[in-house]
Amino acid sequence: MNDQDRRTALGQFLRGKRESLSPEDYGLPTGSQRRTPGLRREEVALLANMGTSWYIWLEQGRDVHPSVQILDSLSRALRLSANERRHLFLLAGESLPPLALPEEEVSPTLQSVLDDLNPVPAYVMGRRWDFLAWNAMAGDIFAMDIPAPPYHYNLVWRLFTLPVARQRYLDWERVARSVISEFHTARARYMEDEGMDALIRDLKEASPDFSRLWLQHDPAEKMEGHKEIEHSVMGHLEFEHITLQAPEDPDMKVMIYSPSPETRVKLREYHSALSRS
Repeated sequence: MNDQDRRTALGQFLRGKRESLSPEDYGLPTGSQRRTPGLRREEVALLANMGTSWYIWLEQGRDVHPSVQILDSLSRALRLSANERRHLFLLAGESLPPLALPEEEVSPTLQSVLDDLNPVPAYVMGRRWDFLAWNAMAGDIFAMDIPAPPYHYNLVWRLFTLPVARQRYLDWERVARSVISEFHTARARYMEDEGMDALIRDLKEASPDFSRLWLQHDPAEKMEGHKEIEHSVMGHLEFEHITLQAPEDPDMKVMIYSPSPETRVKLREYHSALSRS
């Protein structure tokens, strides 16, 4: 869409969100004098700490350019979800800054979905590439029981520091390059994340391979695709790996390893044996 279409869409989006909100949710009076549904424009402007005229111009689709700070204030005032916040910034023509997110948590429903996928390996990965949740088969295949201090549940740390990771990936170098490419993108999104800075510093000290690949800045590759893993009991396993986005948090990814027919048989037999033991 052109700039005018984008500004018009932004105004329609803001108006729709404003009219969908209840004044009661904000502790505002709900008298009979309200002629329109939802919040008034001046109420949104007050909640967002911006001028009423500026907010009205935004809804009217005028050629004004709200700052990142104003857009963030509007996101909070209108109680936008993460996806709605992304949409707001897109329509305003601004790059989306990272949220100061709380501790990442996987819902019981999502954990139940992972468990139901057994014996297909599946796990949830957070914004720093930490394993947040996984099912029993993923825990076994990726050797979650093997400690890897101080980043025990970080995928990148485990890939570059645990010998079992090199043993299980038949094409470890290709997998490592793909992970580094994608991890560069994650790093760029959270430039102010001190925790990620510390992880990268420690990886450089712990792994010469990480230091070597980190400097190459290869073009980002999709993490989807063919994966081959050598398991100590099941032997050779082949998967088509896909990545899905968790609806409640766009920075949380659901990783599913769809097995080949031969691998599916091995997984079922192994899972059944474990269940009986």
